[in-house]
Amino acid sequence: MKNVKQNQVTKRALNRRQFIQSSATAGIAAGTALKIAPVVFGQSTGKEDEINLGIIGVGKQGQTLLNACKKIPGIRIRAVCDIWDYNRTSEIRRLKRREEYKNQSPKGYIDYEDMLAKEKDLDAVIVATPDFWHADHTVACLKAGLHVYCEKEMSNTLAGAKRMVEAARTSGKLLQIGHQRRSNPIYRFSCDKIIKEANLLNRITHIHGQWNRSIVACKPQDSKPRIAIDANALKRYGYESMYQFLNWRSFKNLGGGPIVDLGSHQIDIYNWFLDAQPISIMATGGTDYWKEWQWYDNVYAIFEYETRWGKVRALYQTFTTTGSQGYYESFMGDEGSLVVSESSGRSAIYKESHLPKNSWNEWEDKNMIIRLTPEDERSEKEKTLESILNIAPSPPPIKFALNVKRSNLPHPMHLENFFAVIRGKEQLNCPAEVGYETAVTVLKVNDAVAAGCKLEFKPEEFKV
Repeated sequence: MKNVKQNQVTKRALNRRQFIQSSATAGIAAGTALKIAPVVFGQSTGKEDEINLGIIGVGKQGQTLLNACKKIPGIRIRAVCDIWDYNRTSEIRRLKRREEYKNQSPKGYIDYEDMLAKEKDLDAVIVATPDFWHADHTVACLKAGLHVYCEKEMSNTLAGAKRMVEAARTSGKLLQIGHQRRSNPIYRFSCDKIIKEANLLNRITHIHGQWNRSIVACKPQDSKPRIAIDANALKRYGYESMYQFLNWRSFKNLGGGPIVDLGSHQIDIYNWFLDAQPISIMATGGTDYWKEWQWYDNVYAIFEYETRWGKVRALYQTFTTTGSQGYYESFMGDEGSLVVSESSGRSAIYKESHLPKNSWNEWEDKNMIIRLTPEDERSEKEKTLESILNIAPSPPPIKFALNVKRSNLPHPMHLENFFAVIRGKEQLNCPAEVGYETAVTVLKVNDAVAAGCKLEFKPEEFKV
């Protein structure tokens, strides 16, 4: 009787894994057809599509991703790996407090190879470690037969990013890169509906984007000595000190500085919305404020694109001494301008004043956009002044809201997409090849700052 029960349990486990394997294979086949697919978020329908999940790296970003996973039906967090006891034990303790983990709490691991050797029932792994570890962790997980969700930047080197693409192709497993705006309804609506279907901007000529952070958000982190990682362990995993471990983004060979940490999210949008890769980059920056940083604490970058509209020039800036104006991307055309952001209430589209009054009526009637500005908001005083000074009237653009429900949190929908593809219900919104194209674009900004001159992109640079 005991053997019969064991066989039944084994059969159920195999059925579940076979379901996930076959569904994911179908998702890969579908995902190669188009880079961007309509979002239809998957939901768990029962034990047969339950996904056993491990995570490598549970620092601030890893915790954010795990918190999102806890709210997604059918996701079982089985293993937590982190070299810092403080992070690892804290996260396992939080999971144990949840009702669904009372009888089977996740296992904790220091070393990722140990986790992969012992956890034989995992289906997928989240990689949320520092950038310089992404390639090793991702490739090992893919070779172990697991699907991978890897945080951006894909890697701090193009060689590492290329290894990841090749491993995903060889293994036949899914690799989603964490450019989460690719799954955000506001961004997908803006690209698919506003730019492509309605063509409300007409010819796009310029882009401006920024992510500015105040000194409070950028000040170096530190930890209390009693919870620090042992010096030998730090060295074994590539860090010279606990300070470097906590502030890895600003150290060369570990991260890429703010332009990679922050800018990659937004520069990825440039490529996506334009459906093109840049042809050149000029950039300037320096370590002007945070003298202990190795990477530049402020950067201006100007990209050139050749697109179906013609030449597009795209400016991007990231500062670490002021949070002024926050973060957004603005796409400017000769008939309208689109401002889009993960920041609440910021996204909108502006109609140029020279267009006929009824020119956007079709899209208002389709409930795609909602007028927010009256036909003419200039005051009588402004009109009189224009007349006295003999200034040609230039009414401001008319503002419209984008009629799409925004996501309250940036990460859940990208994770939802990843898990739905594992279940065979969607296509990946940011597969390895797309992540690689963004890595090529972004990593060259630091090269351009160092070179102090204009650098060209060759089409073959974006291919693996």
